[in-house]
Amino acid sequence: MTRIALAQYPVEFLAEWSSFERKIEGLVAEAADAGARLLVFPEYGAMELASLLPAEWRKDVRRQLVELQPFLDGFLALHARLARRHQVSIVASSFPVRIGERFRNRAYVATPDERLRFQEKLMMTRFETEAWGVSAGDAVRVFNTPVGRIGISLCYDIEFPLIARRQAEAGARLILAPSCTDTLAGHHRVHVGARARALESQVYVGVAPTVGAAAWSPAIDVNVGRAALYCPPDRGLPDDGTLALGALDVPGWVMAEIDLEAVAAVRNDGQVLNDRDWPRHFAIAAPPAEIL
Repeated sequence: MTRIALAQYPVEFLAEWSSFERKIEGLVAEAADAGARLLVFPEYGAMELASLLPAEWRKDVRRQLVELQPFLDGFLALHARLARRHQVSIVASSFPVRIGERFRNRAYVATPDERLRFQEKLMMTRFETEAWGVSAGDAVRVFNTPVGRIGISLCYDIEFPLIARRQAEAGARLILAPSCTDTLAGHHRVHVGARARALESQVYVGVAPTVGAAAWSPAIDVNVGRAALYCPPDRGLPDDGTLALGALDVPGWVMAEIDLEAVAAVRNDGQVLNDRDWPRHFAIAAPPAEIL
């Protein structure tokens, strides 16, 4: 059994960089002291660093992406240092990273050896493309960590079956969905996707959202969500596939235990064999649909 901590992360106005450091240090220490070995922060939690910019820059959703770049090295060093200090793996809040003339939404994974790797978001929402100018990544990745092999499907990504499916086929038995949603409908879309992905590939899926209001930010001004850990509803696991579910919009950690052997047992000899039956599904679905 491995304990994981999923953040219901409160976005805040920061007085200075050291305020951010103290916040992250405190949250990581709290989760590590509670026995968590994997800590998951949300999508775009790093955008609260825009509060350190001059007010006129904060109002410009595109300029703030440019001006945030000098914070990236310190952001990464902080999470790598904390992963080593507490001997935990951390999925940091996603950060919009400048690549040439484009920006990509990256979730970095820090492990106790201070290694840093990342998954870029693959499916862009309308706000990201139409207002913000954030571009899609192009690679599906999985990561070996001390708690096992994991995949990351950032927010909207978890609503598309084949992304998580490729991660599961590459050996991920835990898929994480850091999220940032500004409506209850958006929150539910992410959770419906997460539950479906857990069922389809018979894996664990964890959701970690931003919560709270940030009137100073046109990008993350409203944040609605709750953390959750889902699993396939089958033998030895909860009938509704829900292992943990946080209270809506309440800041803090949601802790849950994962048992990779329990998922392996279901994948090998469950009441249904969704994971094994995927190839059969595609064989049936290969011909074009008939129009009647």
